[in-house]
Amino acid sequence: MWALFKKEISGFFSSLTGYLVIVVFLLLNSLFMWIVPGQFNVIGNGYATMDSLFAIAPWVFLFLVPAITMRMFSEEKRSGTLDLLYTRPVSELQIILAKFLASWALVLFSLLPTLIYFLSVSRLGSPPGNMDIGGTWGSYIGLLFLGGIYAAIGIFASSLTGNQIVAFIIAVFLSFLMYLGFEFLSGIAESGSTVFMISRLGISYHYNSISRGVIDSRDMLYFAGVILLFIVGTRTVLQSSKW
Repeated sequence: MWALFKKEISGFFSSLTGYLVIVVFLLLNSLFMWIVPGQFNVIGNGYATMDSLFAIAPWVFLFLVPAITMRMFSEEKRSGTLDLLYTRPVSELQIILAKFLASWALVLFSLLPTLIYFLSVSRLGSPPGNMDIGGTWGSYIGLLFLGGIYAAIGIFASSLTGNQIVAFIIAVFLSFLMYLGFEFLSGIAESGSTVFMISRLGISYHYNSISRGVIDSRDMLYFAGVILLFIVGTRTVLQSSKW
């Protein structure tokens, strides 16, 4: 499994894919945070906060993570190398986990350089260092797990088809549905308890919750549960192709 994980990671960085994802992620966030005037501009707003990054990043990841995962199984299906993978001494679940963890690792690699933003914003505070540290680290954890859910959805979408573009579109649609779809549905519901229950099914509710700096076990269980759901779904799709 780890050999396959390393192969996927090296595959990202032996081509432009890995570098492109990281550069695009950093470039888009930098433009909105430091250059483009508006509500996300840190200097223009005059507040030492990382809220801009954590508001923009989920939408950037919504497209970048599916771009990472779209080739994972669809390319294997198209080229006929998926059957070759099955001949290796790894289980089907280990193959899925290796591809998922490699995709999730690239999300982590793209987040690490943003620590420079954290240091910069911290120095801009008055006095320097005057910012919500707990909320910032909570948002980082939430963003990392949000990227994990997007990666699991992308792997699932890639297992459905041999066409990378179709896999990308499905992954973006499902990711958007999981992020904001339930929030839209809760706005339609009339009962207060129904609104609450539906909204809790969406990623945004738990992402916003953990961004307050409090690591709630219910939020962590939600993230882990959704990731597990799509990994099991991916395994079911791959097994069904053998029938």
